Amino acid sequence: MGSDSRERMVRSAASLFRERGYSGTGFREVIAHSGAPRGSIYHHFPHGKAQLAEEAVRYAGDFLNAGILAATEGGDAASAVDAFVGWWRQVLIKSGFRAGCPVVAVTVESHDDAPQLAAAAAAAFDRWQDTLATGLGNAGVPDDRAGRLARLIVAAVEGATILCRAHRDVAPLDDVVAELKALAREAARES
Repeated sequence: MGSDSRERMVRSAASLFRERGYSGTGFREVIAHSGAPRGSIYHHFPHGKAQLAEEAVRYAGDFLNAGILAATEGGDAASAVDAFVGWWRQVLIKSGFRAGCPVVAVTVESHDDAPQLAAAAAAAFDRWQDTLATGLGNAGVPDDRAGRLARLIVAAVEGATILCRAHRDVAPLDDVVAELKALAREAARES
């Protein structure tokens, strides 16, 4: 029971960070969203909101990484791009463009008093890049180029997600994806 409520709180925090950001999400909202018992949040996260946020970032990073990993196995270079983008597109549309990346939300609001948040975000971004680079490499992109291209994919998609939220339209993401897929295919052909 305890571990279930803990996991619900971590998932709820990640979901709320996507829409409200780190500063706009408090323990009260996490408890209400997760349905967890009121006192359990302090039991499971005795070091406070930063501890909850760190675990929510890890959860979000692992969740998306698992999807990327599954989608890049045995695919072509463009499928690595699709693997990273598909979920974001869905989140944007389903949320009415209110939700973005919880890792970005925590990153841009990280404070000097909680350096573990930036470290957790960097680890999530690195994991995504590594998984994408492996998928690109398996599709024939040379290793040095695969790493750089993976970083470009993460940066471009995160930026496009922000543009989509501002414009309330998926066109920026679709445009970025088309260009990234062309780059990925070209990189695979050059090897």
